[in-house]
Amino acid sequence: MASAEPGYREFAPPAELSAALHCLWVSVAPTAAPAAHDLVLPDACTDLIWQSGAGVFVAGPDTRPAPFLREPGAVLVGARFRPGAGGAALGLPLSELLDLRVAGADVPGVPDGRLSGGLPPGEALRRVALAAAQMVTQRPPDRLVLEAAHQLDRPGARADLVAKRLEISERQLRRRCQDAVGYGPALLQRVLRFRRFLSRVDAGEATDLAGLAADVGYADQPHLTRESSELAGLPPAALARTRGPHPR
Repeated sequence: MASAEPGYREFAPPAELSAALHCLWVSVAPTAAPAAHDLVLPDACTDLIWQSGAGVFVAGPDTRPAPFLREPGAVLVGARFRPGAGGAALGLPLSELLDLRVAGADVPGVPDGRLSGGLPPGEALRRVALAAAQMVTQRPPDRLVLEAAHQLDRPGARADLVAKRLEISERQLRRRCQDAVGYGPALLQRVLRFRRFLSRVDAGEATDLAGLAADVGYADQPHLTRESSELAGLPPAALARTRGPHPR
């Protein structure tokens, strides 16, 4: 592991896996700090996560803020699948994991017996990376859904126009998104837009919320406020004050 210092760090996946994996990551909670309750926000991704002392679990796609308890000294390492890659990699329709955290042993695509909770963190990261590589190699993502997610992650994107450009029906796009992402293209578009907003907030660009709302694709600031309240449980200004890197 690159560092055992407290904090959250991301690492780029191998280039040949970058179409399916967004990143590998490590989160180390301070040992001296009390347990803390965090909220994990929807990002259209799915994670394979190892937790020290507990083993491996899968964080399914979220549609609302998900509470997470960080215990002092806890170490988590994970592989984050891109929107559209998780369903195939995990071997089941992601709609079955919506808003859930599920033990790895209960997910058919997770390799057995490699990720016990007693592993040293560096070895756990190595094994998570190997498991994720095996999963996306043996069960590649639906390329059409990956392209749909790419197109929907643009300001002004519309699901009906994306389906038309991909030369499939809206019904087929919805079905394939539900399998590969966990929900349909309309919600995917909303979550991706909200993720664009969060990335700009994390870059320190939350001083002009009205301008930021327009830049990332919202009709106006009240539209952003409604979406932030639904997807994060907080209005934008309050959310911006709480931002920090959190594990899934």
